[in-house]
Amino acid sequence: MSAGRLGDLLGIALPVVQGPFGGGLSSVALAVAVSEGGGLGSYGAHILEPQEIADLVGELKARTSRPFAVNLWVPHPDEAGPWPDAAELAPHIRRLRPYYDELGLPAVAVEDVTPGPDFDAQVDALLAAAPPVISFVMGLPPRRVMDEARRRGIAVIGTATTVDEAVALERAGVDAVVASGADAGGHRGAFLRPVRESLVGTFSLVPQVADAVSVPVIAAGGIADGRGMAAALTLGADAVQIGTAFLATRESGASEAHKRALGSPEARTTVLTRLFTGRTARGIVNRFVRDMAPYEETVPAYPVQSALMQSVRREAGAQGREDLSSLWAGQAAALAGGACGARDYLSLLMDDFRARGGQGA
Repeated sequence: MSAGRLGDLLGIALPVVQGPFGGGLSSVALAVAVSEGGGLGSYGAHILEPQEIADLVGELKARTSRPFAVNLWVPHPDEAGPWPDAAELAPHIRRLRPYYDELGLPAVAVEDVTPGPDFDAQVDALLAAAPPVISFVMGLPPRRVMDEARRRGIAVIGTATTVDEAVALERAGVDAVVASGADAGGHRGAFLRPVRESLVGTFSLVPQVADAVSVPVIAAGGIADGRGMAAALTLGADAVQIGTAFLATRESGASEAHKRALGSPEARTTVLTRLFTGRTARGIVNRFVRDMAPYEETVPAYPVQSALMQSVRREAGAQGREDLSSLWAGQAAALAGGACGARDYLSLLMDDFRARGGQGA
């Protein structure tokens, strides 16, 4: 079928973008499978060091000749303050000690709580590696990035959670805008207003963004089957971005505990929480979220809380502990179906879309 304006822009056959997953949930195998299937495979690289980004793009280029995207987080200005000292970190480490003990982990040492990779260095490495597409969440791509991407022939996609953010992204020069509704799983990307003022549902956001910008619009959030895809395109989107359903596929980097949760009745209930990383994100409610709920507003901001919780998240996944894992999921997680290969899921999605009146061969 024709992928319309986005297909013309990116050279993809299907109007489907695989959502980029941060925190180790992306995989080369998943991105390649989606790209080879005719969509736009994506890889969330915000935790990678510059050399790792260069290596990643090289591996993706070696495994597929089709377009793919690499995603970075734009740093928030309010996260650039002084790094907390030992006295400031102590109560936060003490609060998490029962979970370290339960998982058989040593408590995080103060010296191990360090900022993540430098964004400017990441961007420089990504531009030098020249993937076909770079996507951003959390803010506006810097002007120098836009200029260099255009010089190198790299398409740039920005992510908006409100109409005003979409307009700002178009003015910044992006080639396409993801309209990411409050239904979406994982981290919220609001950057012009606080998250609580930027929670617009996907099917309210998409038509307003489509009316407000002239670049292609990619609908994201709460879309897992052909019904959601057909609805999004009817409302003015040029394509859809699907995260949770691809997270459930065999190729994703999610733990088996996470994948089990996505296919369970518990996936019907999600919540916005800061507890795992210090940034607001949507995931399945579990014991950790309920136990720690009184501290939602007092845990440190990203990336401090993320560093404090990194070993807990990893070990909980390794031990199959759904009760202590960060189970990122959108509000349509229960529609994602059972685990299957990404190419199989993409084929089922398109068959369902066409059966429900979606246009294309």
